[in-house]
Formats: sequence, structure tokens, C-alpha cells
Amino acid sequence: QANVPAIVQENVNPAPMQNAPETPLPAVDEGHIIKSPMVGIFYSSPSPDTPGFVEIGQTVEKGDVLCIIEAMKIMNQIEADVTGVVSKVYVENGEPIEYGQPLFAIK
Repeated sequence: QANVPAIVQENVNPAPMQNAPETPLPAVDEGHIIKSPMVGIFYSSPSPDTPGFVEIGQTVEKGDVLCIIEAMKIMNQIEADVTGVVSKVYVENGEPIEYGQPLFAIK
């Protein structure tokens, strides 16, 4: 029978944490979020040598094309479902995207 040293656990009391008041971050209203209806590749313009469909600060009408998502070699136009001003673009041209991922914010 081997002599196995006993493990001694010291009673360590950590210093009490400082109770800093938690300041919640202010809620940022980015407006109406347009999310991806499918998995695919995001394209901001109809072809590489043409300007994008929309840019930040541009006013869009309900039904305007915002981008194209390529899914299984099919190009799907994504349209605005509200009228407003594009306040944010969440993805880059050519970026793979997931279902439900935010694409645009419209105020």
C-alpha cells in the first residue's frame, strides 16, 4: 500500500467585489430591421461593375430592391417591406449570410 499524500485545501477568502452600479447601455433604435429570408451569398448590386441597389441615407419605398441573395445558383431579389431611410447595412458585398441575419435597418 503506497503512501498517498493527503490533499490539503486551504480556506481562501477572496476579497469582496466592489459593488459598482450597473449602468445599462442606452437602447439604440436602429429602426425596422430587414432580415435574410434564406441562407446564401449577399450581393449589394446586380453586377460587380454597377452601383449598389441602396446606400446608407437613401430613401426607399416599400417594394424597392435592396439586395440580391444567391441561394443554390438562384438570384433572389430582397425588397424593402417598409418605406423609410436606410440607416445601416449590416453585411458586406459577397459575404455569406444565414437565415434570419440582419441585413438592413430602415428608419
